[in-house]
Amino acid sequence: MTATVVLADDHAAIRAGLRLLLESTGEVRVVGEAADGAAALRQARALKPDVVVMDVRMPRVDGLAATASVVAETDSAVLVLTTFDLDEYVLGALSAGASGFLLKSAGGDELIRAVLAVAAGDAVLDPKVTRAVIAAIPRPGAEPVAVDLSGLTDRERDVLAGLGEGLSNQQIARRLDIGEATVKTHVSRVLMKLGVQSRVQAAVVAAQSGLS
Repeated sequence: MTATVVLADDHAAIRAGLRLLLESTGEVRVVGEAADGAAALRQARALKPDVVVMDVRMPRVDGLAATASVVAETDSAVLVLTTFDLDEYVLGALSAGASGFLLKSAGGDELIRAVLAVAAGDAVLDPKVTRAVIAAIPRPGAEPVAVDLSGLTDRERDVLAGLGEGLSNQQIARRLDIGEATVKTHVSRVLMKLGVQSRVQAAVVAAQSGLS
């Protein structure tokens, strides 16, 4: 099955490079391009891609506002491209419900794997990005954040703690000595019980509750 993608970046040369890279695999088809967030949303509505690869800094409507709208109004997943000096943008994209965060310095193979994973319904969390996000979340202190984890089983709390550390399903499975498929099931239940849309949002809950 071919994954369909819309590329959102205000630099035409970058879009051209991404298109060439992604389509070289035969597993990805770029169905549209956008130079700003408003165009990205229009493309997502009209073309219904599996994934919108979203830059965060674009004119008029930025990638954060566009991500929130794409997630709210379409069935497309969003893979956000970011850099270390844009942690505040990562936090905004997190709140908007992005399915993945990848550094712009990522290699071609890594980007292709990320697009295919997000298209398949998985999350893509570069561990370095995840750690940066978690570090930016206020820890419980004088004004603790009320996070209700009472609905989680002990195993689900263990899985949530792993998400808070930015671990992959494979790493969580190794830590807990359970199967990767079992971890995936637990992750789905954790997201549902917490009422969050992505693994990264669950990771923030873990940080706020002091699990990570």
